Amino acid sequence: METVEMNSVSLKRPHSEDDVTNADEIKRQKISEKSETGNDSGQSVETVTGQPDKSLLEDTKNEIIPNEESEEQEDEELEDSDEDGDPESFADMMKHGLTESDVGITKFVSSHKGFSGILKERYSDFVVHEIGKDGRVSHLDDFSVPVDDEVNFEDPSEETFTVLSDEDKQRLEELQLLKNKETSVAIEVIEDTKEKRTVIHQAVKSLFPGLETKTEDRDGKKYIIAYHAAGKKALANPRKHSWPKSRGSYCHFVLYKENKDTMDAINVLSKFLRVKPNIFSYMGTKDKRAITVQEIAVLRITAQRLAHLNKCLMNFKLGNFSYKNHPLKLGELQGNHFTVVLRNITGTDDQIEQAMHSLREIGFINYYGMQRFGTTAVPTYQIGRAILQNNWNEVMDLILKPRPGAEKGYLVKCREEWAKTKDPAAALKKLPVKRCVEGQLLRGLLKYGMKNIISAFGIIPRNNRLMYIHSYQSYVWNNMVSKRIEEYGLRAVPGDLTLKGATAVHIEEEDVDNYTIHDVVMPLPGFDVIYPKHKIGEAYKEMLVADNLDINNMRHKIRDYSLSGAYRKIIIRPQNVNWEVVAYDDPRIPLFTTDLDKLEGKPLPVLPTDGKFRALKMEFSLPPSTYATMAIREVLKMDTSIKNQTQLNTTWLR
Repeated sequence: METVEMNSVSLKRPHSEDDVTNADEIKRQKISEKSETGNDSGQSVETVTGQPDKSLLEDTKNEIIPNEESEEQEDEELEDSDEDGDPESFADMMKHGLTESDVGITKFVSSHKGFSGILKERYSDFVVHEIGKDGRVSHLDDFSVPVDDEVNFEDPSEETFTVLSDEDKQRLEELQLLKNKETSVAIEVIEDTKEKRTVIHQAVKSLFPGLETKTEDRDGKKYIIAYHAAGKKALANPRKHSWPKSRGSYCHFVLYKENKDTMDAINVLSKFLRVKPNIFSYMGTKDKRAITVQEIAVLRITAQRLAHLNKCLMNFKLGNFSYKNHPLKLGELQGNHFTVVLRNITGTDDQIEQAMHSLREIGFINYYGMQRFGTTAVPTYQIGRAILQNNWNEVMDLILKPRPGAEKGYLVKCREEWAKTKDPAAALKKLPVKRCVEGQLLRGLLKYGMKNIISAFGIIPRNNRLMYIHSYQSYVWNNMVSKRIEEYGLRAVPGDLTLKGATAVHIEEEDVDNYTIHDVVMPLPGFDVIYPKHKIGEAYKEMLVADNLDINNMRHKIRDYSLSGAYRKIIIRPQNVNWEVVAYDDPRIPLFTTDLDKLEGKPLPVLPTDGKFRALKMEFSLPPSTYATMAIREVLKMDTSIKNQTQLNTTWLR
């Protein structure tokens, strides 16, 4: 089967009011969240200049760094105020970004003619449902709260969540976390009835586990006195004091979210629940600009407390609650099921049929998508390469130096100051948002000094540091798989690799007819992997030699940066592929119903039979660590990079 060189396809986009609508929705959400919590909605983990995309977290250790509250609110306000920016500035910034060919994405496997379409015109055009390790697709279809077998234990009543004032909650939280020298907190009982006192007792114990309460008379008034049940021992595991033994320690639930990424959502939930984010666990991170449905587990928080959040939060819904004895682990999922709408398509019915049949029967090249490599003029793989080379001055320079393209003003000023003075304190003063990678590195340089860049870099959260070297690994793999397809096409050849269980073996000439391209894997460079016994094996070595790296010694003197190898399939054939072409007139109208629509009883959208525009609605399932954008790229035959799309679509951005 022939392979086809990539060429960009112009995306013609109609003017849409959706961008304005989405912006208004986001503003309303932020105002609402601030008014209900007294602060911002949660720690922002947007990709900042020089910081890699979080989709890589599926491949790294589940490590959530506790929030730094003192800086968080100020940082979020600054980021929120400048989040979307001027459309022309964004398009200008992307002129200096990456294209697919910059990261080795150059081939197609299908022979149909490409056509144009609009991906994610609305975030609701991209829906992701997680597939658990048992093969079950996660859906939000039940808001009910499970009833415990242990009859003596009562979940808090609805009044529990409102009986305490914000000031009371603040004082109780400080007591619970031993943040001051107080040994107790007294709450005056305004309405002195036994029922009211019971609700206050229950509220304190439910919302602040580890605290006990008693009633005291003082000067003719009644007070509820809250105190630590067991001092610091209670703080170490506060939830054990009011949790029935018959109930599993973890509450599992389905999280439905709109236009938020997974870690951001967890930070919002942790703020409302007044707990640390690291008591949550999940199997994989999900897209931000999408509607996603996934399973989350949280340690010793009741389903009733979680269900209460449905009344407080916008763009989130929690349901399908159950208690289990285990948390969730990254990578345990079987994959994700995607429902995607490509709007304003130009392909003929025959072109669409050919494209979708090819996707179902052949599949697509299993490239790492563009989000793996960052969005600015300094790709994340370059930083990863410098780490592997042990070139720490270059790591520092790549992260902090000025770069072409528009950026948020404070970042531009910070970089200019750094280039002029190389003074981390002076550069940090120009940077009000301290949680970005630049701010973290500058703080590290202040703490450890300019001669200890390794320790300074170590201040950046581990997941983010590892993203850089994984980005380099992905960059090599993309380039090598393009060479493999160009050299040998879509057939297995002697010297290719295939997996026998978890072990890679070479395909021998006498056995080659027993394999297809779907059996072939290629290595991500690292220690303890083998390479193909043909031209591509040599190409790996040449690429790493050119980067001053030894393919036979990928162990780093710093253990964290020792690059472990792995194997990845060359071609992915999606499962459960279905598609439909629909007509529509209004780009603001949704073209299918979501889980939440169904729960709320919203009817299916009524679509015209002869609308002005046509859309391709497609569904498919993919295994973990594969990219839906790469499947869509194969259908449309277009460059999916933000740079290309903004260059071709400046009309709709204005």
